[in-house]
Amino acid sequence: MPKGKGGNVVQAVWQIAEPIARELGLEIWDIRFLKEGADWFLRIFIDKEGGIDISDCENMSRAIDKPLDEADPIEQSYCLEVSSPGVERDLVRPEHFERYKGADIKVKLIRPLDGVREFAGVLEDSDGKTIVLRLPDGSAMNIDKKETSFIRLDDFDM
Repeated sequence: MPKGKGGNVVQAVWQIAEPIARELGLEIWDIRFLKEGADWFLRIFIDKEGGIDISDCENMSRAIDKPLDEADPIEQSYCLEVSSPGVERDLVRPEHFERYKGADIKVKLIRPLDGVREFAGVLEDSDGKTIVLRLPDGSAMNIDKKETSFIRLDDFDM
């Protein structure tokens, strides 16, 4: 079960959302429960082969609204957002890294390495804790996922 930003809320929402998404021919890419300013946001990112459109987002939002209200896994009020992970999608879960081996990615480090924080290259491998990034010069770089701000797909031709 995925556990990420928002911890237990994310797990509870995932259990509700995943079967609904499957029924609609969608997959859950990621779920985030975040506070921005004074407001809380529950963001459900959906995907499907060939990409999603606004009607997929609307259908998922309508389908999950009542089950979320009935299960009531979130104590405070929040804004529900259902969207695509986008072309430059964040790679977070193990299956993301597996699916996009060989793809161009961008990595931003929390702390600079030799004065550089952002790297681009090809995702060569991942073991769940580290990734291997093949840099444009052909060298390989092992990166601890805990040391990254983001790992993101860098592909506008999907």
